[in-house]
Amino acid sequence: MKLGIVFGAKSYEHEISIISAIVLKNILKQELTFVFCDGERDFYLIEKDDMRANFFSTGKYKKCKKLFLSQGGFYTHSLFGVKKLETEIYINLIHGMDGEDGKIASLFDFYGIEYIGPRLEASVLSFNKELTKFLAKKANVKTLEYEVIKRGKLPTINFPFILKPLRLGSSIGVGVVKDESELEYAQDVAFEFDDEVLVEPFIKGVKEYNLAGCKINGEIKFSIIEEPRKKEFLDYEQKYLSFSNENKVAKAEISKELEDELKSAFAKIYECGFDGALIRCDFFVIDDKVYLNEINPNPGSLANYLFDDFEGVLNELANSLTKPKNIKVDYKFLNSIVHSKGSKV
Repeated sequence: MKLGIVFGAKSYEHEISIISAIVLKNILKQELTFVFCDGERDFYLIEKDDMRANFFSTGKYKKCKKLFLSQGGFYTHSLFGVKKLETEIYINLIHGMDGEDGKIASLFDFYGIEYIGPRLEASVLSFNKELTKFLAKKANVKTLEYEVIKRGKLPTINFPFILKPLRLGSSIGVGVVKDESELEYAQDVAFEFDDEVLVEPFIKGVKEYNLAGCKINGEIKFSIIEEPRKKEFLDYEQKYLSFSNENKVAKAEISKELEDELKSAFAKIYECGFDGALIRCDFFVIDDKVYLNEINPNPGSLANYLFDDFEGVLNELANSLTKPKNIKVDYKFLNSIVHSKGSKV
């Protein structure tokens, strides 16, 4: 099966997406198509040998073939008309805006393109951190207390707390505030990326666990559970630059009971509309209770480092995708009106 990787886009996480695509190029053995979306939202066909960081940073990609979306896939213009890329299924590897907020999912659905990634509703619910809280509540999964503030409003949660831009991932703009002296700077940073900020209590030394998975033929395929190493919290560098080394991680040494609880919480979240996507959920464990921290609907390099046979899982997921529904428009009703006696339509 020929898979396509769609990456880049107009997002604060644009460069992370490029790194993510390069990692997949290195670890997947099968034939791949690389579709790059630049900051102007133009699409380009990138050759495998050109999948290097400096190819994008220097703007060399602009000499590549331009692509456009139409029914069933991506197309190129040629001397003989237009040609469709011979790609069966695309992977949404755009991180942050455009990829995880539902925009690219809407385009793929509109043009009847098969893809791996969150659908529109799941994208919206996981991209906005407050909506993620609502989703978790519906799924009966615990989350930390929180509030959402706008610029000029002070948090009411007691120190220490953590500030997160409401609609952004990769720990960009995130800051821990231990006392009032740190508040103004942390707010300035967070509001640089969004006009609304999520505030949660900061719990030093809290246990964190990451678990990825996807539904294949009606059953959820789980990754191993990881206990990530961190400093004060998982910052931008730890969360995303670490996956670029392409190494597998060690399985967390936890009890069977906790493993089952984490998998149960993951399954409850996944069943809230994430069919067709390979997602990662990040959890806290506080006083032996599992709390959802966040949902990553397009994890960096799709969390390959958590799977023993990542390529096998990816292809199984691709083969189990539901085909886009084909609605036939035949105008029978309009024709019946036109031919009816006395019709003025």
